[in-house]
Amino acid sequence: MKNKIIATLVAFGLVGSASAIEINENLSINGFIDTSYTHVEDDAGGGNDEQQLGLDEWELNFLFNVGGASGAIHIDDNDDVDNEPSTDTDVDVEQAFIGYTLESGVSLTIGKYGSQLGFEREDPGGLYTFSRAYGGSSASQFNLGDVDSNVYEGVRFGYSSDVIGVGLSLQNTSNSDIEANELDLEFSFAYTGIENLNLGGGYRFDNRGDSANEEDVLNIHVSTIVGKFLLGAEFIEVENGGANKAQQQDLDGWMVVADYDVSEKLGVALRISSNELDGSNDYEKVTLAPNYSLTDSLGVILEYSDVDTGSGGDANELALELRSEERRVGKECRSRWSP
Repeated sequence: MKNKIIATLVAFGLVGSASAIEINENLSINGFIDTSYTHVEDDAGGGNDEQQLGLDEWELNFLFNVGGASGAIHIDDNDDVDNEPSTDTDVDVEQAFIGYTLESGVSLTIGKYGSQLGFEREDPGGLYTFSRAYGGSSASQFNLGDVDSNVYEGVRFGYSSDVIGVGLSLQNTSNSDIEANELDLEFSFAYTGIENLNLGGGYRFDNRGDSANEEDVLNIHVSTIVGKFLLGAEFIEVENGGANKAQQQDLDGWMVVADYDVSEKLGVALRISSNELDGSNDYEKVTLAPNYSLTDSLGVILEYSDVDTGSGGDANELALELRSEERRVGKECRSRWSP
């Protein structure tokens, strides 16, 4: 890259209701608001400095339970994709689903829902850091937990016991511009049979409208607790089809993360991640993110990331985020699919 871009990103996220507010015995509501200030400085002096202040995302979740059925409707307005403000101001139904679970552990979910693959959670409050692990042109393929790019309409069958959970989702294609003749498929699993250990992952097949352009995603992740450390690791493999062999791509991504509790109020997360952009370029990222609990329900995260954007490009990113501590998972082993 001809110049070095220094990107400074300051974000303030407030959760209007971290834990659900109960309206009645059948309905409760929660949600969050996330705003940010961004500054991008062209270190080469090209005059391409940029500043942006705006509302990145707000979300309002309606959670209901009627009889043996439960479900949720997530109303969302997210104008921030890969830290780049969008002109899209539409309010969307991010997720809307209803499910039923039998005493045997068998469950059925129908509607619009996020993928159960990936270590990092759907919304910003579910992360140990401010940013997500993967970036570049293939970010949406690797940030599997990001509901903004990995949400589906379909039906999910599940089974869970004390130590194991499995799920099978039959869903419409993720590309809304394609009329596919076949449904996509996602299989997910979680194992928690060993104390302080969680193993999860799965496989997704996206037919992309025809077999020549199909996409296969394999994911596995593990987390464990050692004293005050939470250690996690993830591997993702994405196989993209093409009209011919020359256009086919097999891309890999991985991350390792450690979160350490210095005290009851102070913690720090270190994450190293990498994902392939193409056959010869990688997006690599090292993130250090101290976090501090201001109150029992409010915390702050200061994040610094050193990023190699591929093809010789690099950036330094700084973020400051304020968010509810109750939305942060904290010291527990977890996967996207919890039995």
